[in-house]
Amino acid sequence: MKIDNITDIFFDLDHTLWDFDKNSGLAFEKIFNINNIKVDTTQFLSYYEPINLEYWKLYREEKIDKASLRFGRLNDAFLAVNQVIDKELIFKLSEDYITHLTTFNHLFDNTIDVLEYLSVKYNLHIITNGFAEVQQKKLTYSKIDHYFKTVTNSEQVGVKKPNPKIFNFAIDIAKTHVKKSIMVGDNFEADILGARNIGMDVIFFNVKAESTDNSVKQIDNLIGLKNYL
Repeated sequence: MKIDNITDIFFDLDHTLWDFDKNSGLAFEKIFNINNIKVDTTQFLSYYEPINLEYWKLYREEKIDKASLRFGRLNDAFLAVNQVIDKELIFKLSEDYITHLTTFNHLFDNTIDVLEYLSVKYNLHIITNGFAEVQQKKLTYSKIDHYFKTVTNSEQVGVKKPNPKIFNFAIDIAKTHVKKSIMVGDNFEADILGARNIGMDVIFFNVKAESTDNSVKQIDNLIGLKNYL
């Protein structure tokens, strides 16, 4: 069923439009090769990906800072695969990872098609918790930056999703109203609950088929947005 009265669509970036896991895996293969790290990348990623999500949760909750996130997620993942890596090398790998991550820019299926379709009728925006210096590169290098009227980053606001301040900030700079806006994202806590808490409509990009509130509009492929918008 089509949703009426929407003028502005706010997207999360990582795991929603930009295929973080695929690009991250390719970046790790590259930096392991550069630094002569002998580790099974597939095994490493099987530990790193859930560890990374836990660190991002702590970061969202203001329990750790950016430096702790960058170091801790790598250090813990190496320990999980029984590799003891020198602390200075962990720091170098952390920097190399950020440097090379945006050299890979795979998007989720149908991203361009859907953005083309939506941009004719709606104002499109980004709200992201990712690091400012990296997120703009992702948008630019994946050639989707021109679709978005505004980009709101947690570092510029000083709080992270699901804090209502970041959503209200994004609404304000978009010069729109919460009742005319909808949030599309993959993280139920940060994107969906965060937006709903300020009265914004939501669509959950449930690509991992999570068990969740059936009252929330859901899609498992971005093309599904055409059913609602």
